[in-house]
Amino acid sequence: MNKTIKARKAYVRKAAVRKPATRKVKVAQVLPRLSLWSDANFQGRRLRFRGNLGVRSLVVFNFNDVLSSFDFTGRSTSTLVLFENVNYQGERRVFRGSTEVAFLNNFNDRASSFIISRGRLTNAQIDRIQNRQSAPDNFAEVLANGTVARK
Repeated sequence: MNKTIKARKAYVRKAAVRKPATRKVKVAQVLPRLSLWSDANFQGRRLRFRGNLGVRSLVVFNFNDVLSSFDFTGRSTSTLVLFENVNYQGERRVFRGSTEVAFLNNFNDRASSFIISRGRLTNAQIDRIQNRQSAPDNFAEVLANGTVARK
């Protein structure tokens, strides 16, 4: 009988010591996400970006005029704008919501800068970006010299 009591106490001690597993989780803004590929069909060299971000010049990443395919993941209101020239200049292509493009037909190997946004950018807002030659307020921006600025 003494052995039974000792065994029960040992079992109770083990059960009492066990605590539910807890983890600290850092919540980071992960949308929108953009993956760029140098070749069609999501092949070749790849770059990845996320959050509200403007890249003034893809030259910094040795990716100027080489973009052929991309995968843009975001909400239905998320916006991607590709610009033909650095500093958000020249012709532009606008994509809204999650989009996969295996080949950029009329814009292949032409993108030199871009903006990605969690929210919907109107044509008037995109015009303003082009006129100011800078990303909107509250966006991170990769400048032509490779530094990142937070507005």
